[in-house]
Amino acid sequence: MSRTPAGTPSTPAGAERFNEEKAAFTVRGSDQPDIDRGVETIRDVVRTLKPKPGVYRMQDARGEVLYVGKARVLKNRVANYTQVERLSNRLRRMVSQTRSMTIVTTNSEAEALLLEAQLIKRYRPPYNVLLRDDKSFPFILLRADHAYPRIMKHRGARKAKGNYYGPFASAGSVNTTINALQKLFLLRSCNDGFMARRDRPCLLYQIKRCSAPCVGRVSEDAYAELVRQAKDFLGGKSGAVQKEIEAQMAEAAEALDFERAAMLRDRLRAATFIQGSQAINAEGVGNADVFAMAVKGGQVGVQAFFIRGGQNWGHRAFFPSHTEGLSEDEVLTAFLAQFYEEVPPPRLILVDRDLAECELLAEALSGPAGGKVEISVPQRGDRRRLMEQASRNAVEALERRMAESGTKAKVNREMAEFLELTDVPQRIEVYDNSHIQGTSALGAMIVAGPDGFVKGQYRKWNIKTAQTNDDFGMMREVMRRRFSRAQEDDPDRADGTWPDLVLIDGGKGQMSAVRETLEELGVEDVPLIAIAKGPHHGREGREVFHFPDGREKMLPVNSPVLFHLQRLRDEVHRFAIGAHRDKRSRAITASPLDEIPGIGPARKRALLLHFGTAGKVRAASLEDLQRAPGVSAAVAQTVYDFYHPSG
Repeated sequence: MSRTPAGTPSTPAGAERFNEEKAAFTVRGSDQPDIDRGVETIRDVVRTLKPKPGVYRMQDARGEVLYVGKARVLKNRVANYTQVERLSNRLRRMVSQTRSMTIVTTNSEAEALLLEAQLIKRYRPPYNVLLRDDKSFPFILLRADHAYPRIMKHRGARKAKGNYYGPFASAGSVNTTINALQKLFLLRSCNDGFMARRDRPCLLYQIKRCSAPCVGRVSEDAYAELVRQAKDFLGGKSGAVQKEIEAQMAEAAEALDFERAAMLRDRLRAATFIQGSQAINAEGVGNADVFAMAVKGGQVGVQAFFIRGGQNWGHRAFFPSHTEGLSEDEVLTAFLAQFYEEVPPPRLILVDRDLAECELLAEALSGPAGGKVEISVPQRGDRRRLMEQASRNAVEALERRMAESGTKAKVNREMAEFLELTDVPQRIEVYDNSHIQGTSALGAMIVAGPDGFVKGQYRKWNIKTAQTNDDFGMMREVMRRRFSRAQEDDPDRADGTWPDLVLIDGGKGQMSAVRETLEELGVEDVPLIAIAKGPHHGREGREVFHFPDGREKMLPVNSPVLFHLQRLRDEVHRFAIGAHRDKRSRAITASPLDEIPGIGPARKRALLLHFGTAGKVRAASLEDLQRAPGVSAAVAQTVYDFYHPSG
């Protein structure tokens, strides 16, 4: 056994928390494509293993990860794969493809479970249960780094100082809640820069959704009281907050302060709206996530409810893939481990069935949760009723999914027939260009499969060699770069990244440019179709489909296939326009000082503040540069040498 060579993927960020004594090893076998060779590779690994907990990765001849698993005793678990007669057909296929293994030992099986989830998310192996919908969840953030804290929607790493509330099931549920919270607590949602520039209240103050701290319409103490109430409400004390507002409203009415009483009445209505908008009764549950699973026709659906402070913060359905041959509790356990890879777990997780590794999963999640996590199957009372509701939703969501999948499959078959393809395409690539009068030009590609868009595969290219007002030339450059790289990375077309269909947003000219470019590269077996608007350019549904041989076809205006192809075209157009706007925004805000190597944002800011413009920085002498505050002699010399290379 040899140590993992350079180039082998390292363990993911977060694995550093494990003990430094763990080691990673790689063993490589020959490329003989049969199960005997795979078994021999695994046996070579087993001889070197010790009875320790850890994670193992099985890899094929190209080093691609086939499977990630964890074990309490690595030696025993990995040895099981050599007993071929006891393996399912699925595992036999995996063993037959295995040509190397990577082993990482950990301090405990719970740590191994967490690392396994990290690696599955990173490598997305074909033999693991996969959580398809891995989009990050939105939170509400009540910031704590300002005298007048801001309430806002937040995704991603929780680096900002403040209180985070979530997860919410969707951005829509967050937006609705924030709008209601603004009416209820009048907290600002604008950023600090916008607030600092105000000299009069904005529209949100006029429509009674902000207390206008930017212009002093509310004192710091009064605003702090609003923040305190918001924290209580989001933290599960909504009833107490409502009673407090009711008492204040009664006091205002008794004092004949009807304007204040009306304002408090509106706030109370906002609180009632938040409570009433919850279609799920979660009273008495506190903080919990609820999961129910439905299985039908070999497909799996998991319904999740997010309950915080007794309030329903939304629900979402998930449809894990690669579940064949696994028991239902194994699927749900794998799903939960991956789900909580990024989402902070609550102290209570309710599931609809017993899990074989329930105690292990609870132990693993206790660290991220900051305390003991309980995973239980509710038997009676409010929790049982909530679980029954989740189970009904799981069944209905799976049935809708299967019905939609049946419709999609029919549309995909009809599309393949209309476009004269030999089979339903598993990977469709759609291309478009975007520029404004030749500036900030780029090419864009989106990817779609039988189940929808594959957004992690989207790509964009900055146009380098083509004239930026030459649409045909830009398309040629994009195709040359895309397929030249594909020929280098995957000449055998084995990893599924070659398209089964290429759609081009354009007409005959774009089709000719793409066809000629691919012929020059020796790529002649990728189906090409160009989609262009018809003779009535502004009328929907008259798209013309151009084939490589010059033929044209059209579809009826009410055809589901036409709607599907239009959606693909519109998606690449949306992606290209968005990428172009981002590029143009960066160009507008760019500074000539950005070209100077080794000069960071702080130094650039110091130079611009001192000299006023980039032109004056360029014209400054070395002595003047050295006198700028915050600029060292070395930095001044670097800037001077950049603009005076002969000096």
